[in-house]
Amino acid sequence: MAGNGAPYALVAATGLHFAPAYDGGALNPGCMPLFVALIAGMVLGEKLSTTRILGLLLILIGALIIVGWRAEAGNGVWSAWRTFGDVLFLIAAFLTACFTVVMRQGKLDPLHVAALVSTGSLAIYLPIYLALYGSRLTRIPLTDLAVQALFQGVAVTIIALVLYGRAVVILGASGGAAFGALVPALSALLAVPLLGEWPSDTDWFALSVLSAGVYLASGAPLPGVLRNDAPR
Repeated sequence: MAGNGAPYALVAATGLHFAPAYDGGALNPGCMPLFVALIAGMVLGEKLSTTRILGLLLILIGALIIVGWRAEAGNGVWSAWRTFGDVLFLIAAFLTACFTVVMRQGKLDPLHVAALVSTGSLAIYLPIYLALYGSRLTRIPLTDLAVQALFQGVAVTIIALVLYGRAVVILGASGGAAFGALVPALSALLAVPLLGEWPSDTDWFALSVLSAGVYLASGAPLPGVLRNDAPR
């Protein structure tokens, strides 16, 4: 629950108050596979092939290119507060990595995990929120509240969590977590038709590096001699 429930959401959301959203999109899901690989290696004894290690390095390089390039495009604006926000994004990535490894080690069913995270977060967080900010709910338009309830409460908290859990069961902790690094790439692609924002050449390069890293880190099949590098 701490790794992918209310505590995680609070850390990630607080980071957005201090650092740009593209930092969060690159550092949070982008660095999460690296934390998973480190923790899984120590806790679960997972052995990473050379190909997967290369994939993780490409994911890290792609994430750093996105953060560094956007900072430079914004006239190099950097501050201690932005650094603090980026640290919070890394903490959020670490929490999700711990969640991934715990779920894998405990061999928990994805539906069971979704129930634990959702109901546990509700039971702990809702009373605190109602006591501190409950009056705010009355000022939110019902339509907006319903949309957020469906998206955040069903699509993100239940459907996405179940699918992610199933991926971890099938691919392992490191392989399943690698796909989280595709978030920046998917966000950039969706921004083209939805927002009319076209990625720069540097963005395309970084997204290509990220995608290649995800492919390698997930343990996808490779031609020729590289297939012999798969972990036993």
